[in-house]
Amino acid sequence: MTERTVSQELAAEFGLTAEEYGRALAIMGRTPSFTELGIFSVMWSEHCSYKSSKNFLRKLPTTGPQVICGPGENAGVIDIGDGMAAIFKMESHNHPSFIEPYQGAATGVGGILRDVFTMGARPIANLNALRFGSPDHPKTKHLVAGVVAGIGGYGNCVGVPTVGGQCDFHPSYNGNILVNAMTVGIARQDSIFYSAASGPGNPVIYVGAKTGRDGIHGATMASAEFTDDNEEKRPTVQVGDPFTEKLLIEACLELMGMDVIVAIQDMGAAGLTSSAVEMAGKGGLGIELNLDTVPMREQKMSAYEVMLSESQERMLIILKPGSEERARAVFEKWELDFAVIGKVTETGQLVLRMYGKTEADMPIEPLVTQAPLYDRPWVPSPTLPDLGPKDVEARDTIEALKTLIACPDLASKRWIYEQYDHLVMGRTVQKPGGDAAVVGLPDSDKALALVTDCTPRYCQADPKRGGMQAVTETWRNITAVGGTPLAITDNMNFGNPERPEIMGQFALCIEGMAEACIALDYPVVSGNVSLYNETNGKGILPTPSIGGVGILADVNKSMSLAFKAAAETIILIGETKGHLGASLYLREVLGREEGAPPPVDLAAERRNGDFVRGLITSGQITACHDLSDGGLLPGLADMAMAGNVGALILNPTDIPAHGFFFGEDQGRYVLATSAPDAVLAAAKAAGVPALTIGQTGGSQLTVAGANAISVKELTALHEAWLPGYMAS
Repeated sequence: MTERTVSQELAAEFGLTAEEYGRALAIMGRTPSFTELGIFSVMWSEHCSYKSSKNFLRKLPTTGPQVICGPGENAGVIDIGDGMAAIFKMESHNHPSFIEPYQGAATGVGGILRDVFTMGARPIANLNALRFGSPDHPKTKHLVAGVVAGIGGYGNCVGVPTVGGQCDFHPSYNGNILVNAMTVGIARQDSIFYSAASGPGNPVIYVGAKTGRDGIHGATMASAEFTDDNEEKRPTVQVGDPFTEKLLIEACLELMGMDVIVAIQDMGAAGLTSSAVEMAGKGGLGIELNLDTVPMREQKMSAYEVMLSESQERMLIILKPGSEERARAVFEKWELDFAVIGKVTETGQLVLRMYGKTEADMPIEPLVTQAPLYDRPWVPSPTLPDLGPKDVEARDTIEALKTLIACPDLASKRWIYEQYDHLVMGRTVQKPGGDAAVVGLPDSDKALALVTDCTPRYCQADPKRGGMQAVTETWRNITAVGGTPLAITDNMNFGNPERPEIMGQFALCIEGMAEACIALDYPVVSGNVSLYNETNGKGILPTPSIGGVGILADVNKSMSLAFKAAAETIILIGETKGHLGASLYLREVLGREEGAPPPVDLAAERRNGDFVRGLITSGQITACHDLSDGGLLPGLADMAMAGNVGALILNPTDIPAHGFFFGEDQGRYVLATSAPDAVLAAAKAAGVPALTIGQTGGSQLTVAGANAISVKELTALHEAWLPGYMAS
């Protein structure tokens, strides 16, 4: 990029307000250089500084006996026993994926992998949460194809299984899709690496791929609304190379076994700028870089371009003095670049030299601590009425089931996950398609239960209930496979925070999430905020994606949702009232989007979930599925299709059929058991609502008082929509 005269107009182009530019002038005591202005703009961008969200994020619980490291590092760290830790985070690559879906999604996977292995963890699983626009929108099919290919192309080549995820469609994402990527890794608790610099005089090392001009100002682009010129932003999208990433993982993990690393940080958003500034800032030190020594793949790059490039597969390492050649040998063995590019100093300054000139000499601490912090005004969303069966028209039960099971949100996502290698590493116990993925731990009987989830239409209708439900849904997902939920990572995707109604959605979602996390002892240990998800002033549905991690003490006792045999009793756990507000029945069958989402009773969630987990551990049930989108009957259809076993289903209540079968009441599970008397007695003793609703068997799903439908026909309907849509 050609250097220009620094002015308030240029600062505005870089995303800084007049007040923020004035703050930069005051900190510098002079007009910043072109490179210095670029550094201020990315470090103070929404993406890097959290300037609109930090005040609210502080309300989330982030500690607990299981938490080793909460938010503030590259990823969160929790204790999973036996001296081992799980390290995980979720992050967005929304804007890049809309502009260039393959590379946007691929580099999202690459970036989140680096966040995890930079802390010393070997990645063992990837997950994602995808939101696309209306299937009728002309760009949707192109975006689905590109994003899925990008996730699969990167994850498959790097050799980390993609084991779970979520994919929804809604017109609010027409101009701004969401691509949230999550990685989980494992490490020994005594071998975790952090990013704070220490030791003035210690060498600063650049490793990995060469630096190019891709991704410059990517962090700034991710902190702004889209307009009609999206295509012009294509140069701000990074380009990924999963084969280089695989080499980088192995080289870094090898170096981590040599006791030579002082600190390590991946180069993610804002590239070399953020990694250098954050490492020095956390250590209260300075850093001096000679940019001539940075490995570059393009000619005549400027200091501005080198510092702001978001080229992929790069890391910054601070080494113990005298260990440079041992470290160099490791990276040369893996055919990766290795360069000593600077040193840690005591000055507290970021000093950059290139082509014989000092391109930047600026204080680091204000870049980190004096970033603008906004307490943006917000207003609550309008209160909507709860809707029950009496408020909602009844339709034929089987016809409604057929509509729901084939609709874009509930239709099988096999077309997507079969493009991902979910079996590489050989530890995937439960594959995509269940309530949560289950991944075995090496040399252990233990396993991790992993999931991503969120119901954006709930968050739109009632942000507090929606935020609460997003957390409890992942808690139930993990419980339903037999796991004990331990902690979450979040990815907060919202519109323009300068609009009070959007900030209200954010504030109230956080409030609901915090209440749920506290009630369930399920803290937030990492996360990401993605704001300005709008195009021409039209925002997305508020989407606080939640990534949950739980532990199974015995992988052999993991539970799946599939019916296993005939003549087993089906039991519904949890209270049913027939809540139909903001339900899929209302939207897909009746074409209405209205009403409040179902309330969340946190005490009942915990009681019911702990009870169900106990049944799984003690071997008293053969199948388990938590209920969410679509309610009871689509959940039962899932179980029948997964096991290719039919069932006779009854409604033993006085709730009208459409409320009983399609209400989305929370805190509920469906179980199958060959010991119903014992399960019902245990439920009564625990004060848990439990209701016998049918029996497994045959080849049809038969609903009392309605027609039957064969499991074969259900499966055909369920499987047909997505491949048919992509092929049409």
